[in-house]
Amino acid sequence: MGILDFLTGEFIDVIHWTDDTRDTMVWRFEREDHEIKYGAKLTVREGQAAVFVHEGQLADVFTPGLYMLETNNMPILTTINSWDHGFKSPFKSEVYFVNTTRFNDLKWGTKNPIMLRDPEFGPTRLRAFGTYSVRVIDPAKFLIEIVGTDGEFTMDEISYQIRNIIVQAFSRIIAASGVPVLDMAANTGELGKLVAEEISAVVAEYGLTIPEFYIENISLPPAVEEALDKRTSMGVAGDLRRFRDYSTAEAMTAAARNPDGGGGMGAGLGMGMGMAMATQMAGHQTPPPPPVEHVWHIAENGKTHGPYSKADLGRMAGEGKLTRETYVWTAGQDGWLLADEVQELAQLFTVMPPPPPKV
Repeated sequence: MGILDFLTGEFIDVIHWTDDTRDTMVWRFEREDHEIKYGAKLTVREGQAAVFVHEGQLADVFTPGLYMLETNNMPILTTINSWDHGFKSPFKSEVYFVNTTRFNDLKWGTKNPIMLRDPEFGPTRLRAFGTYSVRVIDPAKFLIEIVGTDGEFTMDEISYQIRNIIVQAFSRIIAASGVPVLDMAANTGELGKLVAEEISAVVAEYGLTIPEFYIENISLPPAVEEALDKRTSMGVAGDLRRFRDYSTAEAMTAAARNPDGGGGMGAGLGMGMGMAMATQMAGHQTPPPPPVEHVWHIAENGKTHGPYSKADLGRMAGEGKLTRETYVWTAGQDGWLLADEVQELAQLFTVMPPPPPKV
C-alpha cells in the first residue's frame, strides 16, 4: 500500500448516509480507525439530521444541506475543543444520522380486554386495534433519551414501548368517555383525536411526535356479541311475522275479488285464509318489546356525573339535588337539555309536595 492510499483511507473527506431500509431510525457513520479532518464535506439529505457526539458529549446538530466542517459552522464542537482561530489537524467525533421522515402503518392493539362500565350493558370488556405513524422532531433529545450509543437503531426497538403508551392512554380515555359501546363506532374519530393528543404529550419527551392515529375497530367479547346477534335475530323474526301477515291479507283480498276464477276455489281459499289469519291474530300476536329504561348523566360546575336511573333522579329531586335548571343527557338525546325540558323527567317536579306551611 502506498502512502497516498494510506492517507486516503485514513482521512475521510465526505460524510453522508443513504438509507435503503424502511425501518432504520438512527445510523452511526462508520469511523473505525478513521478521523474527520478539517474541511471535510457533510451531506445531510432531506428527511435527515446529523448529530455530532464528541467524547461522549452531544455537540452540533445539522439539518438538511451541504456543509464544510469548519469552526464557523461547528460552534459547540469548536467551544468544546477551544478552537479559537481554526484548526487544521484531524479530530475524532461520532456522527449519527437521524431519520426524520414518517414511519407509517404501524400497528397497535389491546393485548388484554379493557374493563369499563357501559350505561346500557353495565360492566363489560372490549378490545380495540388500529394504526399510527411516528416521526422524530428533536434528533438530539431522541438520541439522548432513547438511542444512546446504539450504532443502528430501528423502529422495532421502540414500537413496543409506544404501543404500551397508546394502550394505556386509550384505556383511560375510553373508560372515562361515557360513550355507550354501541355508539363507539360512530365516535372513533373523536376518540382517536383524544388519544393522539395524550400520547403526543408523552412521546414528545423522547423527541417524537404522533402525526396520525387511527382506531380501526372496537369489539366486544364473544358472549356479548352473541347476545346482540340473538337480539337482532329476534327483531328480524318480528319483521318476518309482519310480512307474513301482510302477504296473507293480500292473498285473501285477491281471492275475494275473483270468487269464480277457480270454480269456487278462490272463495274457499279466501275464507280459509281469513279464518287462519283471524286465528293467528287472536292467539299468536307478538307482544311489543318492553320499554327501555334510560340512564341519565347530569352536568354540574363543568363536570359530569352518572349514570343515574330515573328512580335515582326522583330521589335527587326530592332532596333538592336535581332541579328544573339542571342539565341532563341520555343516549340518543341531541345534546344537553334542562331537566324541565325533558318530558320524561319534567313529571318528577310536578309530583313534589308544596313547601310546608309557615307556623
